[in-house]
Amino acid sequence: MPKIVRFHKTGGPEVLQFDELPLVEPGNGEVRIKVEALGLNRAEVQFRLGLYLERPHLPARLGYEAAGIVDAIGPGVQGVAIGDRVSTIPGFSQNKYGVYGESAVVPAAVVARYPDNLSAAQGAAIWMQYLTAYGALVELGGLQPGEAVLVTAASSSVGLAAIQIAKRIGAVAVATTRGPGKKDMLLQAGADHVIVTEQENVFLRTKELTDGKGVRLIFDAVGGPFVEKLAKAAAPGGTIFIYGLLSMEPTPFPLGQALAKGLSLRGYTLFEISGHPEKLARAKQFVYEGLQSGAFTPVIARTFPLDQIAEAHRYMESNQQVGKIVVTV
Repeated sequence: MPKIVRFHKTGGPEVLQFDELPLVEPGNGEVRIKVEALGLNRAEVQFRLGLYLERPHLPARLGYEAAGIVDAIGPGVQGVAIGDRVSTIPGFSQNKYGVYGESAVVPAAVVARYPDNLSAAQGAAIWMQYLTAYGALVELGGLQPGEAVLVTAASSSVGLAAIQIAKRIGAVAVATTRGPGKKDMLLQAGADHVIVTEQENVFLRTKELTDGKGVRLIFDAVGGPFVEKLAKAAAPGGTIFIYGLLSMEPTPFPLGQALAKGLSLRGYTLFEISGHPEKLARAKQFVYEGLQSGAFTPVIARTFPLDQIAEAHRYMESNQQVGKIVVTV
């Protein structure tokens, strides 16, 4: 029987445990994957803590991103064959599907082949980061060549994907990081400018970099009180896309700045893209083209073996990583 990662109560990484469960046969419209690698995401940490968009139904599986080989197909599936090398697109409830473990059953609609030149670890580090950044910056934000975009928590996998997308479009990537330790890496990763928020004034630095205009698009993973500083850095008519809550503090609405500038503060998740076939098709084409051209390269921060899944979660919560944390199976 395959080993499956589950938690029977919410809490820290120590609640993750291995349960040996019978091999599941895929149902209508589903496929089963022999998992080779897992990509870790903040959403799974929040789900494990009981703080995510949906509360876990215990005992709960978890996990959005896996890469592996299709080894069974359910009724009604087309376009996917046994033996296909695929990875999963986050587009399902973790209460119904979860991919942490040696085997995973997921809807066929959310599996996608990945380029042959990528490893399984890289295959598990594609969809969450690139679709999240694509949706806000391209599909909804309409980022244009030459204009600046402000990316917070830029050393995360999604932040690095946003930098790569901005550079492919020909935009100016302005990255923020809390301390100076990751500044050089972000510059090497393609950021045009890096603002160290513990040492620099985000508003003044952004104003300087944009000839006093501010930035039209802000892509924020932090939320909390930091949003008030971002609102000052925004251009008139700008939009702040908030897709995460790393601060874990209440997020105020900067009414004064919003009224003065006509700002929009917008909650956003990649499910706005992955849940709509037409948008998802455009996103997949965009990502495939970027991967094939070499404009997009998944950055792997560190890999862990499956039996160290709890340690991998602890590493994610330490905020030391630059890029994607991957677990190999």
